[in-house]
Amino acid sequence: MTLLFDGADWDFKTLQKVQDEIAEIALEDLGLDIYPNQIEVISSEQMLDAYSSHGMPLMYQHWSFGKLFAREEMMYRKGFSGLAYEIVINSNPCISYLMEDNSMTMQALVMAHAAYGHNHFFKNNYLFRQWTDAEGILNYLEFAKRYIAKCEEEFGYDAVELTLDSAHAIMDQGVFRYNRPPRRSEQAMEEKLRKRISHERASFNDLWRTVPVLDPLPGDQDDGSDEKDSGDSMKLPEENILYFLEKHSPVLRPWQAELLRIVRNISQYFYPQKQTKVMNEGCATFVHHYIMSTLHERGKISDSSMMEFLHSHTSVILQPTFDDQRYSGINPYALGFAMMQDIKRICEEPTPEDRDWFPDLAGSTDWRGALRHAWANFRDESFILQYMSPKIMRDFKLFALHDEAETSVYTVDAIHNERGYRALRQKLAQSYDIGFLEPNIQIVGADLSGDRKLHLEHTVHNGVPLDEAQKDKVLTHIHRLW
Repeated sequence: MTLLFDGADWDFKTLQKVQDEIAEIALEDLGLDIYPNQIEVISSEQMLDAYSSHGMPLMYQHWSFGKLFAREEMMYRKGFSGLAYEIVINSNPCISYLMEDNSMTMQALVMAHAAYGHNHFFKNNYLFRQWTDAEGILNYLEFAKRYIAKCEEEFGYDAVELTLDSAHAIMDQGVFRYNRPPRRSEQAMEEKLRKRISHERASFNDLWRTVPVLDPLPGDQDDGSDEKDSGDSMKLPEENILYFLEKHSPVLRPWQAELLRIVRNISQYFYPQKQTKVMNEGCATFVHHYIMSTLHERGKISDSSMMEFLHSHTSVILQPTFDDQRYSGINPYALGFAMMQDIKRICEEPTPEDRDWFPDLAGSTDWRGALRHAWANFRDESFILQYMSPKIMRDFKLFALHDEAETSVYTVDAIHNERGYRALRQKLAQSYDIGFLEPNIQIVGADLSGDRKLHLEHTVHNGVPLDEAQKDKVLTHIHRLW
């Protein structure tokens, strides 16, 4: 067989040739369903720039992005941290960035990982299908960038920065967790931009700059209405704090409300990624491992390339033990890849234990269909509850500790027996539940016509209170927006 490439050097013709071979395995063998691919090669500085702006190809300007860029660049230049081999965007077409410094073997790995593994997961997982708009995200980011730049020209850089600072501070509390978020068309956004800017320009009077703007913009509609509703019409409690402030704050001018909408829409876009880290990376890692192994078996890549790939792959899925200085929790790449491999094993070579735990999966032989089903219909929490086997718990040497605040010792709560396996699986799954990880804060009351008090309520989980210092800082930003 003829090798696709020989050595570390690459050119765009070679990239295309390798990409075609990867596509054949991904689509024909694994049966993946993907968005059209757009693969771009960028420099290390461009990769750092992408880091600092949430990995997006378009993003508005803000000082926090520059601060992160400066930090990451310093760490990279001094050798304290490396760079990702790739960044992939959940969009249609799916955009994958390759580092120009990568060897050809690494470029092949990255294309398999990002352009096919992540791409398939983005297109098919139910969370991304329900909660994100791959068709419209790039147009929306372009709109957001132009709108914020226009606001800086019209109303001043400092005023825009203060509003964005406060919106960023409560960004995690700016998502719809249970109701599908409303959407707008690109044409509606463009019309909104025109109306807001023209309204602000026409109604501006320096004498009134310190007075809250209470009158709504006529005809300004979005997912219901942009009008400042009376207290009687507010639907409380409301978990999406940014949405509530955008709709009801009596001090926000229309352009400021639009900034809040932009920030919460971006936060909503990333919401599924926060719930599928193990599955998303596990899917992409399994796909690149299968594709690279298949290329080697077919004689398309050399032994030296395979060794280079395995060196990188094993580094990615390394799981340090709890007493290792490198330990920082469970590696999502390691856990995700191990569980994907385990599903394949259970389908092909089940043990009696597997038949007891997974009677519908064990021995089915259709591991491709089983994996595609899992990738499409689960998030991290439910995936672990459904698919984690005793073998994985033994391989990772998992056990559970119970800690009571009143006692001075830990108790080992779950070990490797039937009862312990089920308790371990449940506890580990809970640690990936976004409702368990993030504070449950809701707006339960607001007075627009009286004392203007805004009532927020925090529901405590497992006795974990809010951090006092962080709470006071965040409340300062909410105060500014309210």
